[in-house]
Amino acid sequence: MSFQTEVMMADRMRWAVRTAESVMERTPRLYEAKGYEGKWSYDYGVILKGFELLWRQTGHPEYFRYIREQMDYFIGEDGSIRGYRPDEYNIDHLNNGKLLFALYRETGLDKYRLAAGQLREQLKQHPRTSELAFWHKQIYPQQIWLDGLYMGAPFYLEYLLAFEAGQGLEDVTRQFIICERHTKDPQTGLLYHAWDEQRAQPWSHPQTGQSPNFWGRSLGWYVMALADVLAILPAGHEDYAELVRILQDTLGALRRFQDPSSGVWYQVVNESGRKGNYLESSASGMITYAIAKGIMLGVLEAEAGWQETLDRAYAGLIAEFVTVTGRGWVNLNKTCQVAGLGGEDRRDGTYAYYISEPIITNDQKGLGAFLLACGEYEQLQRSRGQHTASH
Repeated sequence: MSFQTEVMMADRMRWAVRTAESVMERTPRLYEAKGYEGKWSYDYGVILKGFELLWRQTGHPEYFRYIREQMDYFIGEDGSIRGYRPDEYNIDHLNNGKLLFALYRETGLDKYRLAAGQLREQLKQHPRTSELAFWHKQIYPQQIWLDGLYMGAPFYLEYLLAFEAGQGLEDVTRQFIICERHTKDPQTGLLYHAWDEQRAQPWSHPQTGQSPNFWGRSLGWYVMALADVLAILPAGHEDYAELVRILQDTLGALRRFQDPSSGVWYQVVNESGRKGNYLESSASGMITYAIAKGIMLGVLEAEAGWQETLDRAYAGLIAEFVTVTGRGWVNLNKTCQVAGLGGEDRRDGTYAYYISEPIITNDQKGLGAFLLACGEYEQLQRSRGQHTASH
C-alpha cells in the first residue's frame, strides 16, 4: 500500500470527512433542504465554513466544488444575491458572505467580490446603538444579540483586510468589547443572550437591559466569532489583547459549566439539573471548536488544562450526539432548531421558552458546528503528533 493510499484511508476515518461526505450525499443542495425553500439563510455559511476548513486541510477539490455550487445558486454574474434584501438590515444575512473571499481568490471571478461588496454596503448603513454596536436586525431595534457577532464580525474584518487596506479594524473589535460590557454576568462570567439599550423589550431587565438566561448556542456563536476574528486580526492591533482576554474569560466561564459526565454543554448552560434541560449539540460543537482554535492560536495554554477540557468535549460530542446510519451517514442529534427573543409573545427569554423549541436531527447549524469542531480538533491532534514525533 502506498503512503498516499494510507493517507486517503486515514482521511476516510476522520469524523470531519465522514460528516462532510454525509452532507454532500444527503443534501446535494443545501438550499433545497426542508424548510429552506431557496432562501438566503445564514445556516449555509456555518456548514460551508466547515467545508472550507476541510478543503484547506486536505486539498480535496470536491469540498471547494460543493461550496461553489451552493453559492452559485445565489450569486449572479453581476454580483447580485438572490433573495437578499439589504434594506432589511439583518446582520444574519452577512454570514454566507464569508465564503466569497475564498471563491474570489481561487476563481478570480469578479462576481464574488461584487457580492461581498454588497454585503459590506449594508454595514455602512446598518443601524447602531449609541455606542456604535450594530443592531441585530432592524426589526429588533437597539438590541445586541450574541448571535450577531458571529454573523457579522468575521466577514466585516476579512473584507476590511482584503479590500480596504485594513482600515477601520477598531469598528470590528469594538463590537465584541461593547457586547461583553453589556451582556456579562459578574457572578458566573457567562454572557446573557441579548441586551436592549432602551430597556423596552418585555424580556429585558429594567435596570441592566439584559435578557434573563444563558442560552448555549448564543454563547457558542460568540466564542466562535472571537476565535475566527483572532485568527486574522493583526496581533499588533490595539484591541488584540483585549479580545484574547474576552475569549479566555468567556471560555473559562463555560468550562465551569461543562457537564462532568458527558463533557458537553446544556441548552441553558447553568441549569444542568433543572427539569426539561438537555445536552445540546450545536452549542457543544461551537464551544469545542472555539477551544480547539484557541489552543491552535496559542491563546489558550495546554498547561492550564485546556487540552484536557477539549479532549473531554470532543469525546462527548461523538458519544452524546452522533449516530451512524446503515448507509454510513453521520447523524447529528439533539440540536435546538431555533431560538430568539421578541417578535412573538412566547419568545420571552424564559427558561421555559428555551426548552420548548423543537429538538431536531441534522440541523445545518448543528452539522456545521460539528464539522468545524472535528476539523479543528483533528488538525490540532495531527500537529501535536508531529510535534511529539519531532522530539
